[in-house]
Amino acid sequence: MSSDQALIRSTACAIVDKLNSGEITPLDLLDVLERRIVEVDAKVNALPTLCFDRARTRAKALMQKPKGERGLLAGLPVPIKDLTNVAGVRTTQGSPIYRDNVPAQSDILVEHLEANGGVIYAKSNTPEFGAGANTFNEVFGATRNPWDLSRSAAGSSGGAAAALATGMAWLAHGSDMGGSLRNPASFCGIVGMRPSIGLVAHTPAAKIDRNLGVQGPMARNVEDLALLLDAMSGEHPADPLSLPSLPSSFRSAARSGKKPKRIAYSPDLGITPVDPEVAAITRKAALQFAEAGAIVEEAHPDLREAHECFHVLRAFDFAISKAALLRSKRDQLKPEVIWNIEEGLKLTVEQLERAEAQRVAMTARTLEFFKTYDLLLTPSTIVAPFPVENRYVAECAGKKFDNYVEWLGIVYAITLVCCPALSLPCGFTATGLPVGLQMVAAPRGEAELLAGAKALEDILGLRGTTPIDPRPAP
Repeated sequence: MSSDQALIRSTACAIVDKLNSGEITPLDLLDVLERRIVEVDAKVNALPTLCFDRARTRAKALMQKPKGERGLLAGLPVPIKDLTNVAGVRTTQGSPIYRDNVPAQSDILVEHLEANGGVIYAKSNTPEFGAGANTFNEVFGATRNPWDLSRSAAGSSGGAAAALATGMAWLAHGSDMGGSLRNPASFCGIVGMRPSIGLVAHTPAAKIDRNLGVQGPMARNVEDLALLLDAMSGEHPADPLSLPSLPSSFRSAARSGKKPKRIAYSPDLGITPVDPEVAAITRKAALQFAEAGAIVEEAHPDLREAHECFHVLRAFDFAISKAALLRSKRDQLKPEVIWNIEEGLKLTVEQLERAEAQRVAMTARTLEFFKTYDLLLTPSTIVAPFPVENRYVAECAGKKFDNYVEWLGIVYAITLVCCPALSLPCGFTATGLPVGLQMVAAPRGEAELLAGAKALEDILGLRGTTPIDPRPAP
């Protein structure tokens, strides 16, 4: 194995150890990544915007600091999703409207990561404004699934997931409203986590207290994920919802060896169809917790209002954040975004009142549920990776969906009840496509979630399945 390959296959935690010992430098890692991107990215289209000159300047400045003062990431390179501003780097949001946008200031999330020793070298591909769980846009085209290049990488953090799966990143930033960290993690065989509201500070836009969407970490294994969550989390005065860092690290929680005692598994949360093969694979993985001594039962909280509630609150979010673009740039917006904004502009105060009350009621019932169960497990996605040219999943198990987001109910229901959730690789379909298990804890239960995910990761033995070279359709 070449030295490049050895580094590419290393875990992020191992790379940070090498950086802290002086065995390698951030510049070495940037060289390795640049070569790897040349080798594979043309096949998957995960990292359409590169900023290696900026990265090397930052890396050299970081290397002037004493080794113990270089932050948690110590110079580890990290790509940023193309919805989030990086100063001096083209940031398009996947939209022709922002095709040539170069922001002068970074999002506070980026500043926080850089202060913690992260080196930004690329922007990862996303659907237009992150809308939809298939990563394609008119600026850069589609991101393809490295396990089968004819398939979708999901979205909206599809570029980040594909970069991790192919060895073009050790860690990656993503964001999640309706599963945008969890869906691509599931489709690409990596780990993606939606943290609790406020855990990761970001620059507010359109509304101070928007909380359906959060920022979060992606990685190839649970411990690496916890490392990035440590580097991302912490309060910032510019984000009034942000929370202070906890006294103990998420990485120590992942390593704690603490195992859940009582697990609930649900194939569908009582609200959605699911592909039978996906249900079988995730159920089998969930039952493996019995090996860790846990009781595993089939159960879920009552989330029957999830579809109506999410449809209204998501539409409202699109209206407040994108209505001005609809008025001035309608011809440059994709149909799904136009539909979402228009749905929001039609809302009445009574509809918003009802949706917010539904969210409160579902969250209360979920909190009660977690008094009995330590974790809730479900499929992360209700289907295996679908053909990349399909804009979304139109039907599943004989059920036709009413719109382009309804197939995501199994993840957006969890968004609504304010729980942290991650997707863990848990197996493969008969055709060799990855399947993810959604693991959910009570609000602010990241430590328990990471410990449980690490326990199951150890049992399943799938850690190290990635990175892979992109594979053509069989």
